[in-house]
Amino acid sequence: MPRSDSHRLLLRTIAIFKFMKATLLMATGIGALRLENKDIFAYADDLVGKYHLNPGNHFVMQALARTTHITPRRVHELGIGAFVYAALFLAEGIGLWTLKRWGEWVTVLITGSLLPLEIYELWHRLTLPRAAVLVLNAAIVWYLVVRLKGEARDRSVGVVGSGSNYESV
Repeated sequence: MPRSDSHRLLLRTIAIFKFMKATLLMATGIGALRLENKDIFAYADDLVGKYHLNPGNHFVMQALARTTHITPRRVHELGIGAFVYAALFLAEGIGLWTLKRWGEWVTVLITGSLLPLEIYELWHRLTLPRAAVLVLNAAIVWYLVVRLKGEARDRSVGVVGSGSNYESV
């Protein structure tokens, strides 16, 4: 089955989405590791003053209260976890950007395996961005599974795509 221009464009668009997620996670990891040896509560309290937030505001008080329970070890774990996820998204993005079949498989496996976690998170705290990311990731997995199944079916019945530069797994 030859790759259409629209399929190439869609794979590269998904790759850009994966690269953006990897970039955000790398920034999160760097930020977390920079805060590892700091007093998180004091740092957060300074930010409240710096940005002239009302410390009596319910949301600000709640955020400050949560920072009292964050240990340096937890901050370190957050930073390392962010880098691990960034590496996974980067691998997906590279495979998709280079139009490799393995990139599609890796994306189906990784993104598909993270969908239950996204559903759990959405169940506990429904937000529009979380819902949008879940819908987008589910659509990506669905599209790639349908595409990969169709290609496998075509190969099994002997349909050969002429001119395809599709690399095997």
